[in-house]
Amino acid sequence: MDNTIKVWLFDILKAIEEIDSFFVDVPKDFIQYQRDLRTKRAVERNIEIIGEAMNRILNSDASVTLSNARKIVDTRNRIIHGYDSVSDDIIWSIVIRHLPALKMEVEGLLQ
Repeated sequence: MDNTIKVWLFDILKAIEEIDSFFVDVPKDFIQYQRDLRTKRAVERNIEIIGEAMNRILNSDASVTLSNARKIVDTRNRIIHGYDSVSDDIIWSIVIRHLPALKMEVEGLLQ
């Protein structure tokens, strides 16, 4: 695997770990998340980073496969270009359901 792709995979992993760090001392509670504008914006920013890194990987090497890669890029685009229509429910679903699986996939590729 190309070193540049590894850098982007590390960027994805770092962004996921940063999102996880927001919930170390705070329970993963959707209502609390909705009320915390700083955490919401920080999570959204990290999802943007994940989506941009994923887009670069897809454009650079189509043989690298990650689940929901296209959806991740689409979510990044939605956050950036459709910022006024970002759904807290969708972002929260990504945090709870999809990021743990993505983290495992990325760690597997980096080993």
